[in-house]
Amino acid sequence: MLVRNVLKKSLWSTALYAVFLTVGVTSSAFADHNKHILQAVVAERSVETQKRDIYRHPVETLSFFQIEPGMTVAEALPGGGWYTRILANYLGTDGAIYGVNYTDSMWPRFGFFSEQAIKDQIASNAAFPSKVAEFTDNGVAAKGFTFDTVPESLHGTVDRMLFIRALHNLNRFESEAGTLSEALLATHKMLKPGGMVGVVQHQIPESAPEEGASGSRGYLKQSAVEAMFKAAGFELVATSDINKNPKDTPANNEVVWRLPPALSGAKDDEEKKNAMLAIGESNRMTLLFKKI
Repeated sequence: MLVRNVLKKSLWSTALYAVFLTVGVTSSAFADHNKHILQAVVAERSVETQKRDIYRHPVETLSFFQIEPGMTVAEALPGGGWYTRILANYLGTDGAIYGVNYTDSMWPRFGFFSEQAIKDQIASNAAFPSKVAEFTDNGVAAKGFTFDTVPESLHGTVDRMLFIRALHNLNRFESEAGTLSEALLATHKMLKPGGMVGVVQHQIPESAPEEGASGSRGYLKQSAVEAMFKAAGFELVATSDINKNPKDTPANNEVVWRLPPALSGAKDDEEKKNAMLAIGESNRMTLLFKKI
């Protein structure tokens, strides 16, 4: 398989970097080498999975987050594993991936999950290594836990933490349960000195009313996200328009889940469904922060 052959080469990434430095090759050449590996991993997924790449831009996004083979990466709310599959294969044998889920007590706060669904979400934490094993046999280390059960042994060991469409609900329940503060504190503890956080988040215009911009509609303002990370001990490194979608202009009462892939409220209304499909997936900010 193409990925297997390319990933064999990725095992030598650290050694290659040392060679590059010795012979005077620029770090950009090393970055190009890693991007080649990432492109191969992304290309090997199913055609159906790749359909969402036009909205999620996985190669560009993970490159922007400066993720390299061999790193230790924590992924908030890994869900069905869309990004997990890419990361597990890209990080390789020398890497590690951790799935970090909401605190167990957060699930009942939504008010619409069944008792069984809550049990399944909680069980997914321990099952995360098995999920990773379904995606690759390359030996990448994997662990699953929640923001309030991060093992102390992992403090100061993580290179990157990813919050990909995972901040809105943490912010939504912050005032009543401190969920966001808990997650960002855990993130700060996990990261190495100078470790970084990659954020992709549904974005609402700065001009939108504050009411409804807390995450309950799925959207947050970029200024609010920057402020929350600054307060938690991070500095903004860079921003990107990679995942912008100017067609997404929600009215004050519209939720992000009206858009694909959820199409909430539109699946049985062909005209509305087509209108939502024409917009595409949400407008998203893409930010990179560093632990200070």
